[in-house]
Amino acid sequence: MAGRKPGRPANPKSCHERALGLLAVRPRSRRELETRLLRAGFEPEEGGDVLGRLERVGLIDDEAFARQLAEHEFAGRRSGARLVSRALAAKGVARATIEDVLATAPDDEEARADELAAARAPRLRGVEPAKAFARLSGLLMRRGYAPEVSRSAARRALDLQGAEAEPPPLVRAPRAP
Repeated sequence: MAGRKPGRPANPKSCHERALGLLAVRPRSRRELETRLLRAGFEPEEGGDVLGRLERVGLIDDEAFARQLAEHEFAGRRSGARLVSRALAAKGVARATIEDVLATAPDDEEARADELAAARAPRLRGVEPAKAFARLSGLLMRRGYAPEVSRSAARRALDLQGAEAEPPPLVRAPRAP
């Protein structure tokens, strides 16, 4: 980046144009836009002014952004509340907004976990039960479900002797010396 003045963007677009271009790609949180504008070399005051204007006209709305992202995660990807909370925090949404969005979210966490587990279980047909259980419950936990919800949904989807039964332990072959 030799020859570039600090504080000036490499792209000659104005800060306002750059922010609009970022919003044209997908909705973004205020913090996300602020970070991108700073990285592009715009001054913090200039970015703040532009973002303030965009907020006043309704192009930046963190609450609407959070609700849209949460709806996509819950309905489309069948994610758990933990993952949605982490995703919103990573996008720079305020903790109070995250809590409001999660409070109005569908509270059928177990039903979503069961749907996801049932959709993924057929892919594990030829796999030994303990391994299939570990893979499926691990997927559910990565998708933001609590460990006990993940294990229960995996047991039901894999039809392991009752919802409370533990799968057989995974037996690993000893390593050769």
